[in-house]
Amino acid sequence: MKNYKHIESALIHGGVDGDPLTGAVNIPIYQTSTYEQKGLGETSGWEYSRTGNPTRAALEALIAELEKGTAGFAFASGMAAITAILSLFKTSDKLLISSNVYGGTFRVLDKVFNNFGIKYQIVDTSDLKAVEEAFTKDVKAVYIESPANPLLTITDISAVSKLAKQHNALTIVDNTFMTPYLQRPLEHGADIVIHSATKYLAGHSDLVAGLVVVKEDVLAEKIGFLQNSTGGVLGPFDSFLLIRGIKTLGVRMDRHVQNAQQIASALAVHKAVKTLYYPGLSSAQGYAVNQKQAKNGGAMISFELKENYDIKKFFRSLKLITLAESLGGVESLVCHPATMTHASIPYEIRQKVGITDGLIRLSVGIENQDDLITDLFQAIQESEK
Repeated sequence: MKNYKHIESALIHGGVDGDPLTGAVNIPIYQTSTYEQKGLGETSGWEYSRTGNPTRAALEALIAELEKGTAGFAFASGMAAITAILSLFKTSDKLLISSNVYGGTFRVLDKVFNNFGIKYQIVDTSDLKAVEEAFTKDVKAVYIESPANPLLTITDISAVSKLAKQHNALTIVDNTFMTPYLQRPLEHGADIVIHSATKYLAGHSDLVAGLVVVKEDVLAEKIGFLQNSTGGVLGPFDSFLLIRGIKTLGVRMDRHVQNAQQIASALAVHKAVKTLYYPGLSSAQGYAVNQKQAKNGGAMISFELKENYDIKKFFRSLKLITLAESLGGVESLVCHPATMTHASIPYEIRQKVGITDGLIRLSVGIENQDDLITDLFQAIQESEK
């Protein structure tokens, strides 16, 4: 048993540390669908890889340890993880969801689970009074992103969790933007944590995965049943890659955040920037709450340019930063939420919550910060009308 106190060490040695059978320092890729049984009812603890696989189990143990939960579950995508969690609910149940969440989350609620009579209500979860007023007898959960995608709105996880418990409702937190290195929602009262592990946890834009961690054994049993029954599990090779990615999470996130803080500070004083969203700046709305529950402001930035700048020309003029879906990779990625990540949200709702057609979302990578600022500034200059 390795002895450590800090998350930087847990990232390397957490979960299942090495292979006890051979002494390999890395968990092997158990690329198998099934396992030999010595006799009826006599198994090695493994039966079929949808139900359980040693490589996947090592990943699940690792994320559970990092998030300080009782159990972890690995899925084939972030949306598969979200779908499994939403499958906990039944007809006539209602969820309160943050007013700006990932478009795929909204879509699966609006177009899939709505067909089964599971309802949702959009609430500004940063406004505790609004959250409290939204609770009715049919509300069974509050679904939070903090920082939220794409406006980086901050929700007080502890306060919302407390309200939810008073109404016998669950608190579900999508922690994709922060990762357990920067924020651990279960320590602030949440019941379930979700990750699109495709993003910072994997960190290299080379796999798609989802992770779930729960606080209580009862929830673990329910989600384990759903994972096995619906079958959207992560394969052993991607599980291996994800474990490898998590090992460098700490050093990557430190560089991501260092770059983001410098870029946000530079954009904050740029004459072309109309609105800037970054919770790591002391002037940002929600800064104090974020400081209370997270290590820092993370590495996502959103901003709008003034009316005399052509957003399409801005995107075309970037030379180093890549226009693409997704986030959290070592390379900097920029996207247009209204037509990309949040296009599935109706226009009227986007406008109401502030996801305007001029909004730009930047996932800050680990390149040299001066090169990134130079690229942003030259693209802004080129886009001036």
